[in-house]
Amino acid sequence: MSLSSSANLLISALCLCLLQREISAGLSMVLGNVTLFNVQFKSPSWLGRSIVGDSNLRIESDVDPNILEDSHLDTLHLIQKYGYPAENHTVQTDDGYILTLHRIARPGAMPVLLVHGLLDSSATWVMMGPNKGLGYLLYEQGYDVWMANVRGNTYSRKHVKYSTRHAKFWDFTFHEMGKHDIPSTIDFVLNHTGVSQLHYIGHSQGSVVFWIMASEKPEYMDKIVFMQALAPVAFLKHCRSPVVNFLAEWHLSVSVVLKLIGVHEFLPKNEFISMFNRFICDETTITKEICSNVIFLTTGFDKLQLNETMLPVIVGHSPAGASTKQMQHFGQLNRSGAFRQFDYGWLRNHWRYGTIDPPSYKLENVRAKVALYYGKNDWLAPPEDVEMLHSKLPHVVTKYLVDDPEFNHLDFIWAINGRELLWDRMLQNMRNQENSVI
Repeated sequence: MSLSSSANLLISALCLCLLQREISAGLSMVLGNVTLFNVQFKSPSWLGRSIVGDSNLRIESDVDPNILEDSHLDTLHLIQKYGYPAENHTVQTDDGYILTLHRIARPGAMPVLLVHGLLDSSATWVMMGPNKGLGYLLYEQGYDVWMANVRGNTYSRKHVKYSTRHAKFWDFTFHEMGKHDIPSTIDFVLNHTGVSQLHYIGHSQGSVVFWIMASEKPEYMDKIVFMQALAPVAFLKHCRSPVVNFLAEWHLSVSVVLKLIGVHEFLPKNEFISMFNRFICDETTITKEICSNVIFLTTGFDKLQLNETMLPVIVGHSPAGASTKQMQHFGQLNRSGAFRQFDYGWLRNHWRYGTIDPPSYKLENVRAKVALYYGKNDWLAPPEDVEMLHSKLPHVVTKYLVDDPEFNHLDFIWAINGRELLWDRMLQNMRNQENSVI
């Protein structure tokens, strides 16, 4: 796919948003103190459905009430609904961010920390339900399951000093997550459980922050039994995602563009976005195909592994928000082909890092045992970039290409056949590593 066509697709998607002229909600855009537009829309009658955009969002359709309920429940209440022991914990980082940590509690068992990807949250591990969620599966296999939420997402929007209205709150990328969020979360889990090590499973950005933690705080490698990376990301040189490639191509003006669409926050979880997502992704409408194809446009196409009935639940929980600087950083990795810190420009780089170019992360510091799982049809973590990552890591004990040529970036967490294709293998690898330590 060419870059120009990628840009056209993104513009078309934006146009689609704006063409929903009859949605009952208010839409406004503010830049500084100037309101660029503020439009009120009406309810759609042409689809025979009703969407009411108020503080208690309601969607009237033929969607299974159980699915509709799951799309509204937060992670804690999702777990409780299905009869599992759910806990909610709070972690404060050393730079003042207050993070929410969810747990499917099995006291005394080996803890496993699950870390979500970009624009995602802890809900991703459980929202597909007890038979299809990796979080539930790990619990059933005897693990004490902890699910992280990094700064800026739905569950981690507090700071000891700043609110989300302050630009300073959003002055972070995945660098700060790896340097502060993940170490603080690991320390909390280990202190709470009284053990010295835990399993780590990271999806996409959840692997990025692990490499960064190892680079900046290598002592944390001693606290890891086994690290498993699903759709591992570090290098984005061969990334085929139109979204990331768009950010890379327009890197000089991307900060202005991102501020226009969300100021300092990219795709925040708010009422209008939630309402629009549920309207487009409702399984009872012809627009369901548009929704699934927009998802595939970012990650790769694999309709066979996407349970389209669950689309209302997926869009009820994602996107979960990110900083615009975070998105810029991903674009920079794609453009440079390197895995390195944020590029502020040569002058600010020299002031901040003491070098003209930002320093590369030290992947040689990843001393923990690592498993890499990747897919041939993953546009965000293509095999070429995973191979490059593999060559830089010192202790990869297994590297597995999922035996499905269509397996994409999100199939690692949402696939209909995730257990048969991947998760059973992961569980066996975890047991093997535990036995090797004994």
